[in-house]
Amino acid sequence: MRVDIKVKLLVLFVVFSVISYLMITKSPKLGLDIQGGVSITLKVDIDKVIKDQYIGLGKDVEKKLEGKAEILSTKLEEEGVLISLLDPTKLYVARETIQKELPQVLVESRESNLFVKFTEWEVQRIKTATIKQAVETLRNRIDQFGTLSANIAQKGKDRVLVELPGVVDPDRAKAIIGKTAQLELKEVVDSSYSKEELLSKYNNSIPENLQLLEGVEETVEGKKVKEWFIVRRVPVITGAMLKDARASMDQGGNPAVNFELTSEGATIFGEATQNMIGKRLAIILDDKVMSAPVIRSRITSSGQITGKFTTEEANDLAVVLRAGALPAPVSILEEQVIGPTLGKESLDKTLIAGIVSFILVGIFMIFRYAVAGFISVVALVFNLLALWATMLMFDITLTLPGIAGIILNIGMGVDGNVVIFERIKEELKAGKTLRVSIEEGFKRGFNAIFDSHITVIIAALALLEFGNAPLKGFAATLSIGTFINLFTAIFLTKLFLDLVLGGRKHFKYAV
Repeated sequence: MRVDIKVKLLVLFVVFSVISYLMITKSPKLGLDIQGGVSITLKVDIDKVIKDQYIGLGKDVEKKLEGKAEILSTKLEEEGVLISLLDPTKLYVARETIQKELPQVLVESRESNLFVKFTEWEVQRIKTATIKQAVETLRNRIDQFGTLSANIAQKGKDRVLVELPGVVDPDRAKAIIGKTAQLELKEVVDSSYSKEELLSKYNNSIPENLQLLEGVEETVEGKKVKEWFIVRRVPVITGAMLKDARASMDQGGNPAVNFELTSEGATIFGEATQNMIGKRLAIILDDKVMSAPVIRSRITSSGQITGKFTTEEANDLAVVLRAGALPAPVSILEEQVIGPTLGKESLDKTLIAGIVSFILVGIFMIFRYAVAGFISVVALVFNLLALWATMLMFDITLTLPGIAGIILNIGMGVDGNVVIFERIKEELKAGKTLRVSIEEGFKRGFNAIFDSHITVIIAALALLEFGNAPLKGFAATLSIGTFINLFTAIFLTKLFLDLVLGGRKHFKYAV
């Protein structure tokens, strides 16, 4: 046996061993359309993010103008911030300072005021960053929730598609996905169990630096009541400074969530609570006061969120806090629950189609090319096994469109062999020996096979980059299968032909 054939057999043995190991040790990830689950389309409120950015911009302008121009008032408008100066003669100085210090904004003069807004480029950057952060936050949450084969992808400019295969509790999944989980700790200025009484203290007009929030419902002397709070709008700390969050129990044995702050957050929190001893601190989640304990001493790195939680709610809250707050509120636009029975029926039909196509292709190849055709069928089986092992290796989710891509590879898997076998037949007709004809057939057929496979791979990669979730599943199996087709057509089929036919000068029904 030639040395090159021995080397090829060794390579084949190693590859086959890896394939066998993966198929024994790993299970496939099944998509939503196969095992059922939940598909949810979310709308991200990007407008609120831009509004919050403008609120922050107003504060930035105030800081930049300190000592240069005193601001009388800042007013948030639809597409910017209107700034009124105490001394209108400082208008030019203020404008020059803002343009120099804040290059991402445009400054316009409006009578004796300044109007500041973000540039179009900055607005687009905020929108792009918001949707990307929303996708990443949702992915982190769902990974901790335990759905490993979830598909989360941007859909349009402000929408996110979330597919959760195998989820048996859609309501819990929606609660985790849709919760903004914006944690804030703010100083309590005033509170009352009567909203009207609290508002009357401020003549029904809350100052801009304060905020009216409701608390959770609680039972006092047998009656269900709700406390209302006036808090400072600027938080002491936010969830951005959160290091960890875990479900726990409070002093009364009720479910709660313990949180730990980063070193920066601990320093800020320690200084703030040192100055707030004897005052109440509101622990706020998504603009609702969960609790408002009195600060008895300096607090640094940790705290606890209490409320009317069940054990499951406390666990879920810890999950979303660890994963991070969504950058903007989200709303569910569309929800679809797919039962596993429907997926199984579709899978059965698709598998039957695959088996039938494999049998028909095999019969055709054996009938048309005899022994060489049988060798191509054996190579095709190896091709499909290698494709399956590759999907297991990279944890590629198997979907119905993906199975369609595998079935398409059955036809494409023998396409290269057809080109080579026809070349071999041409060489045999020219009077060359079988061994020489095989060598020439592979040599002359290589370019045509390579070019055809590369064009398919280019198209598949384009689908993988720009297609939606179903198309990505199809493109993944098609592109991987095409790469493997090149290996089997050039390497494996050649090896088998050399072993079976290469040593013979003539072999009836060879091709």
